[in-house]
Amino acid sequence: MMEEEIKAEFTKNSFSFDDEEEILQKCLTFCIQYKLSASDLVSSWDLYAINRSLDSTVRSSHMGAFLEHLQSEQLNKVREKEPGLHLYSNDVAMILNGNYEEVEGMLHTPPDKRTLANEKPSDSAQKSNGSRFISGKPLASVTPFGSRKNKFVVQSTLNEHSSMQTIKIEEDHDNSEDDIIKRLQPSQKCSLLIDRSKPEPGCRFMYDRIEDKFNFLEDCIKKRATAYVSSKHYEEPVDPSIASQKSIFAVGMICCEEEGRLKEKPILLQSSVEHSGGQRVRLDLQKLNQFSIFPGQVVAVEGHNPSGHCLIASKIIDYVPLSVTSSEEHPSKRQAMDHSLQLTNPQLDTSELSLIVAAGPFTTSDNLFFEPLTELLAYARRKQPQLLVLLGPFIDSDHPELRKGTINQTFEEMFQLEILGKIQDYVEYMGSAVRVILMPSIRDANHDFVFPQPAFDIHPADFNHQIYSISNPGMFHANEVKVACCTVDILKHLSAEEICRNPQGGSKQRLTNLAKHILNQHSFYPLYPPAEDVPLDFSLAKEALHISSIPDILILPSDLAHFVKVLSFGEGNDGEEQLKCICVNPGRLARGEGGGFFVEINYRGNPDSSNASIIRI
Repeated sequence: MMEEEIKAEFTKNSFSFDDEEEILQKCLTFCIQYKLSASDLVSSWDLYAINRSLDSTVRSSHMGAFLEHLQSEQLNKVREKEPGLHLYSNDVAMILNGNYEEVEGMLHTPPDKRTLANEKPSDSAQKSNGSRFISGKPLASVTPFGSRKNKFVVQSTLNEHSSMQTIKIEEDHDNSEDDIIKRLQPSQKCSLLIDRSKPEPGCRFMYDRIEDKFNFLEDCIKKRATAYVSSKHYEEPVDPSIASQKSIFAVGMICCEEEGRLKEKPILLQSSVEHSGGQRVRLDLQKLNQFSIFPGQVVAVEGHNPSGHCLIASKIIDYVPLSVTSSEEHPSKRQAMDHSLQLTNPQLDTSELSLIVAAGPFTTSDNLFFEPLTELLAYARRKQPQLLVLLGPFIDSDHPELRKGTINQTFEEMFQLEILGKIQDYVEYMGSAVRVILMPSIRDANHDFVFPQPAFDIHPADFNHQIYSISNPGMFHANEVKVACCTVDILKHLSAEEICRNPQGGSKQRLTNLAKHILNQHSFYPLYPPAEDVPLDFSLAKEALHISSIPDILILPSDLAHFVKVLSFGEGNDGEEQLKCICVNPGRLARGEGGGFFVEINYRGNPDSSNASIIRI
């Protein structure tokens, strides 16, 4: 009877057999030994087949390796239930043989999913020891995420002609140190330097004054004016509010006359106190056939103001020559994450980097099982990137179950168990060469609600040189590849506030233009006033939001359409070097009750020779 259920589940999931009788007998043994239902077993096979790129035929030759996969899953379940538990060899043998009762007081039998589905929430809550989060819904045997189609399908690529490099995994049959978990090593350990940026964990925030806001805005305008003059392409800016028949050059900030969106109100240009006493003048753009502006944008304007009341623009310049701004930070401002790397790996090629990037939420809106994160880590185990970058929110304050307040753990406990616990298992599985970087989000319920945002205060004892957290926004260098990230959805906020005009027949690459605004303005958040849901602290913003130079990779997770593009800066005139940057919006790993997207990047010296793919989870 059970064999028929197993066969029906395989058939329902479009699998076939090469030796039906033998495979069903082995699968029946697995179900009995590990107390699995037919659907649980087939779900495990589905994940196993995806990780190894197998076809839809279940072969008897795979049953031995599949058994090891099931054994590894059983160990992971035990570790999730008892995160602080150390398992000795005898304990492992008892777990794999199903003798949970012999480890009384420490281990509990993992409940079957169908049993959980029939439990009342109160019963389930009583049995929970902290590893499950209880909502008012009964648990379904298969979640919408688990039954999704088109798994790990490439949605878009950068430089498709450059094939994505796949690192081969070789099994070491002679090494019996761990027969349950095969530790897979990335080909090379990457060097990692975290730029020292503020704010620091535990900082004092949301005490900014009006003076802080004034100084921040004034400093933005003055720095921009200085950069234009230093380029030797432009003259010293003048007061744009003074009447003059001559053409003038002025620098100021785009702003609205009143509260509201730029498109609904007259456009004003506010100059610095140094040049105009902070006066504002109306800006007329009727003569321009192309522009893209938003509130808070600092630009240079060429034009004339015959009446003293309105500056008639003939040209808007939002770009500062790169020769003025491309100097790197002093090395003392960086924090080396592995001082022994150069000694242990002198042959390291510092121009290449493989990384996987994903942005939260990391669980679907119908439960708190964190299935998308689990499958992402399984994919990373197979692809073996040198670096895994995970961007918040991790414990999403907008999740329906968190809003209801029906969970039986603190947000920090959930973060430690469901996020850090899974990541530590991944690092332990992969070995000492892998690196993981976490960046918080203002939507993280377990972290400070402020922007700029300090890093998570995490110090995993066994993985102190492998798992790191950086501030939001933040920058780091991996193998001398400079990566910049920000989890605030600046692309979406700019999209709502920007107004633009394009010539007839001109290119309308809106997402590209929005991303270029970030680097043209040298700021992770150039919008002012900020969006209502952004707790911007101006006392922390001056250093933390500044982008000193064009990064090699810019990661801007957003609710807008996912993309991966190459941005070009500099016109290549007057001997000026044209710089390029790979800009990525990886999308969200979970979208509602379904799966979202993540990005896999192989950087090879420069953006033109690198490749990237956006993949559906």
